[in-house]
Amino acid sequence: MSEDPGSVRPPPGEQLILYHWTHSFTSQKVRLVIAEKALKCEEHDVSLPLSEHNEPWFMRLNPSGEVPVLVHGENIICEATQIIDYLEQTFTDEKTPRLVPDEGSIYHIRVQHYRELLDSLPMDAYTHGCILHPELTVDSMIPAYATSRIRSQIGSTESELKKLAQENPDLEDAYIAKQKRLKTKLMEHDNLKYLKKILDELEKVLDQVETELQRRSEETPEEGSGSESWLCGQFFSLADVSLAVTLHRLKFLGFARRNWGNGKRPNLEAYYERILQRKTFSQVLGNVNNILISAVLPTAFRVAKKRAPSILGTTVMMGLLAGAGYIFFLCVRKRLFNAFSSFRSKHFF
Repeated sequence: MSEDPGSVRPPPGEQLILYHWTHSFTSQKVRLVIAEKALKCEEHDVSLPLSEHNEPWFMRLNPSGEVPVLVHGENIICEATQIIDYLEQTFTDEKTPRLVPDEGSIYHIRVQHYRELLDSLPMDAYTHGCILHPELTVDSMIPAYATSRIRSQIGSTESELKKLAQENPDLEDAYIAKQKRLKTKLMEHDNLKYLKKILDELEKVLDQVETELQRRSEETPEEGSGSESWLCGQFFSLADVSLAVTLHRLKFLGFARRNWGNGKRPNLEAYYERILQRKTFSQVLGNVNNILISAVLPTAFRVAKKRAPSILGTTVMMGLLAGAGYIFFLCVRKRLFNAFSSFRSKHFF
């Protein structure tokens, strides 16, 4: 059962346990907050490609079957925004960094505005939409075979949910509700008119962010403050968490050149380059070029572990490993080409 972040809480010393998937957009935001606040947390990876979020044990933890889920003592919090609010409101000792300024200040209002603005973006629609319609993107890091793969996976997931509903009568309503949500999402995310509409809305949001970043660049920092300017001021906030993870996902999907490349929104481009250098960001999200490899390889070995005796398990594992190898080859080839081009320009021109 999901808990209200404002309800009675266990002592902050209780163990934090996070169930997430490494490449889930909402999971990444929660994990970045945990890293920024330097909280100790036991993490369990729930693989979406392996449908581990549909397994009965997880559906009993969160009837919607979505990651992330945070467990803290007797509290179970099942939605990313609520989890982040809970962490910010629960861990308030002076040694723990705060990511939201005090209420009543102009900075508090600013952070809440940009956090809500960025969190309103339908990132799952951007993700699925660009996979189903790669023609909308430029320089996408998702391989071409993913389009047919996601369509077949959604179809098989619907059948899987129907079967799980029959096998687990206590979860029947939860599984049927999830099946309906999945079908609605597929229809929406496969609609080109809708996708173009939300991409236009994304442009307007990023225009606001660009303007705010321009204001930061024009402000004069307090002398000797030693602070860097971020989205809402000389502090890293929950608004920066939302913006940083959003830009990283857009880069992976192939929307970077459209939204901040080639001199378009230079403040946004400079911000993204800075965020890549931030230690906590690097630890949690890593290099965008490694996303597919780090997602595919662990999945392959977990398939092998779960289904090693079966031919199906071996076949799936080999397919995933082959996919990972192909992705790795493309990344290495691109890096070698760039290195060769750089060497040639230095020594032959």
